[in-house]
Amino acid sequence: MKWTNTAAQYQSMDEPVTGFAVNRTINREVITISCYDNEIPEFVEAELSRIYGNLYSSLLKFRSDGNDCVSSTYVVHLGERLITVFLFRKDGGKVRVLNQVIRIDEEDITRFTNYIFARFASSAVISFEYVQVNIQRLPGIYQRFNISENIVLRLPDSAEKYLASLGKNLRTAIHRYRKKIQKDHPSFGFDILAKDQINAQTIRDIVDLNRARMEGKNKVSSMGDVETEKSIRLAIQCGFVGVARINGRVCAGCITFQVGSNYFMAVLAHDPAYDDYRLGKLCCYLTITECIARKGEEFHFLWGEYQYKYSFLGVKQNLDSISIYRSYFHFFLNGGFVLRTAIRGYIRQATLWFHKSKRQDTLISRFAVTSLQYMRQMPQSLSNAFGVRKNGK
Repeated sequence: MKWTNTAAQYQSMDEPVTGFAVNRTINREVITISCYDNEIPEFVEAELSRIYGNLYSSLLKFRSDGNDCVSSTYVVHLGERLITVFLFRKDGGKVRVLNQVIRIDEEDITRFTNYIFARFASSAVISFEYVQVNIQRLPGIYQRFNISENIVLRLPDSAEKYLASLGKNLRTAIHRYRKKIQKDHPSFGFDILAKDQINAQTIRDIVDLNRARMEGKNKVSSMGDVETEKSIRLAIQCGFVGVARINGRVCAGCITFQVGSNYFMAVLAHDPAYDDYRLGKLCCYLTITECIARKGEEFHFLWGEYQYKYSFLGVKQNLDSISIYRSYFHFFLNGGFVLRTAIRGYIRQATLWFHKSKRQDTLISRFAVTSLQYMRQMPQSLSNAFGVRKNGK
């Protein structure tokens, strides 16, 4: 945890807060800031895609999560060029930025913080979540914790180059298992479905495979009924789904979403009956090569440090949470929020440590399991005790 008492320089704001856009020139030569209260202008959808090219900073995702109806918009122009668009929500004294899984630089965070604290007198804390940052100094008192990761593959310009860059063992496995499944199952086929080519049943079939595999590992799939329905709606608008079938039945699938020239993997699953063919990895590889063929730039495996993501040359990018407080008074006034933020960060650290040691059946590793389960129950208990509302991802 990192706190600082760096003094924030706030601009005086003479005009009242209204439902209309308010333009404010911070540097009269180059920088113009606009804020639209409880409004998302029409131009925002295209600009979010252009600037960030990220599913988790797209209007499509905000809408699917129901975050577009009461959101405000913060916009920065550098001369005539739009360089920053943040959607945010105000909840009492808390301001939460909705943009996630993107890189945000120190200047953007500082500019936004100064503007929000100057314009909204009731704001006490500003939070960014699941963002990639490299900061040295921020205004005010703040907490910063690593809370997740995004594993990203920078796509080459040809499938041949990509295959050649993979490890020898993986290249051999892809070639061998592709030939083997085609020989043993002549009806095997792999198709790419995009947007309106996707039907709801295909998504449900792939999710069902995912749930079955999780149950086989005594785990609960993150794809519940609500998330599945969201994925179906989202897939029709920006879906890019690789589907493997044998005898017409879905036996593997890779659900991704395309924003600009980038792809984001939500679900990878296969029927355990085809474990001997490494069908899940094969489906993933075939989906990636299709992204390359369509001139994709990045393939995001997202969170979860599974070894296959690194085998496919994914590179880890840390995702952090940053909470910035107006003053020490507001820091202590929001004690419940502060504690919940800290505990979540420490649970993340404990989880990473646990995964490193879980293969060792020792007294320490068994203690780690018990401690981690206890710690995971603490944030909600503290939130209830301090009356803090949960507004995380």
